[in-house]
Amino acid sequence: MFSKLSPSLIWVIILLVFIKFNLLKNFNYPNEFNNSGNNSSLLETSILEPIVIDRSITVETYFEYLDSIILKYDSLTSYELTEHLLVRANPWIISNLKNTDYYHLKTLDSFVYNQKQMKVLQKGDIIIIPDSISAAKILESFKNTYIDVNIPEFKLRIIEDSLLRFVFPIRVGQPEMKFLKMANRITDLRTKIGSGVIINHVRNPNYYNPVDGKQYFVTRRDDNKITKLPQIPFIETQINGIRNGQLIHATTNPKTLEKAYSNGCIGTKEADAWVIYYYTPIGTKINIRYDLNILDTLGSKLVLKDIYNKNSKL
Repeated sequence: MFSKLSPSLIWVIILLVFIKFNLLKNFNYPNEFNNSGNNSSLLETSILEPIVIDRSITVETYFEYLDSIILKYDSLTSYELTEHLLVRANPWIISNLKNTDYYHLKTLDSFVYNQKQMKVLQKGDIIIIPDSISAAKILESFKNTYIDVNIPEFKLRIIEDSLLRFVFPIRVGQPEMKFLKMANRITDLRTKIGSGVIINHVRNPNYYNPVDGKQYFVTRRDDNKITKLPQIPFIETQINGIRNGQLIHATTNPKTLEKAYSNGCIGTKEADAWVIYYYTPIGTKINIRYDLNILDTLGSKLVLKDIYNKNSKL
């Protein structure tokens, strides 16, 4: 075949093959020398191949599996690899976790008694270890993100710089005083107002009734069905320098959202709790306010109901 081609055309073909080979050779290996000033980034991009999941992972084993990835790859990256960074680099994981929401599954005519047994990672799924440039962008996003809660509006917002990322409906503390056995005192159940940070994550929480101090393992849903309690992380806040056990966590009864119903914690939908968890690592700032005068979605002034009757003393 080549005998019928002119010498110049043969050289053109050879040149095109050479170019194609080099493009494939360098695909997915970005040049980071100008950013790092050494060969560590070359090492990082050359060894961090995508992880192909070799077995199905349930909610119950999910965190243990992620921890094994962190343990294996953290020493191979030029940055500190964390669970939050890894999952934000693979946002499809958050989508899978959101889909374990009991009420989402109910709309699909699916009843799940034990959420912990649901598969969230499938055999053959691929997890990407972010390179240093991608990691730096995610870390910068974390640094510039904060939580804003307006109690009488029953809204929790996640804001990055001046960009509103998410708005979630919530429930807040009841406007009353009650003896809580867990606190061993009469407690003001109103959600505390002030500024602070996310101080802790509880990835496999135990559930206790703060009123009588008893642990419980099942819950009665809004549809009157009994299920086991889901495994969804609790987010602990420190407000005004005080670590008073005020949590952000999912409620198994979303009918109570947009109400003053809890014992002080901020309740969310199950799906929303996963998003909040992965967008607010430990150290994220939080502001909890009580603003009655707001603007609605059309920009018109709106006065909210004073659910805590701020002029009275409980």
